[in-house]
Amino acid sequence: QVTFFQGVAVRSLSTSSPHEHPEHGRLIYKGNLAKTVLGVRFFSYSTSIFNLFMMPYIMLKSGIGVESLAVQAAFYGMIGFFTFVTPITLHVLTKGYVIRLYYKDEKDTYTAYTYNAILAEKATVFHQQDVKIPDISKMFTTFYAKTKSMLVNPTLFPNPQDYNHLMGYDKSPLFKVEELKEADETK
Repeated sequence: QVTFFQGVAVRSLSTSSPHEHPEHGRLIYKGNLAKTVLGVRFFSYSTSIFNLFMMPYIMLKSGIGVESLAVQAAFYGMIGFFTFVTPITLHVLTKGYVIRLYYKDEKDTYTAYTYNAILAEKATVFHQQDVKIPDISKMFTTFYAKTKSMLVNPTLFPNPQDYNHLMGYDKSPLFKVEELKEADETK
């Protein structure tokens, strides 16, 4: 590949496309809300940490320490709720959001990257046969990879065939009928 940069020819010696990962294969999906999810969770964590450090100062200056036990419990409960429950809720709701999804043709494996509890990227490797589609549509789940719920936006797949293969929609309906016949025969 030759690119002209201000009149000078520059030759690229790259053998793979920019969407290839040597270990995981080619990039087939990139979540458009990845930075937003990371930003919201980081903001929630940082305000909770700030709140924990400011709580002793607020208690000393507000005089809450001399009030009744019921007032103290209500105050601590309210502060604790916003300090701990909000980040935990955000984590539970967004833990399955797929940042990037790679597909390796040779092994028919997928590698999905999500954020874990400490905002680091976590890789989950699974095969297409590990994908289960929920019987009832769930709000934050598109499919299950083994037992882990995953959330993807089908319109963000550059190649719709990749989404179809991931979900198993490219399989013949006759294949399912044959599986049912075999299951009936074994009973």
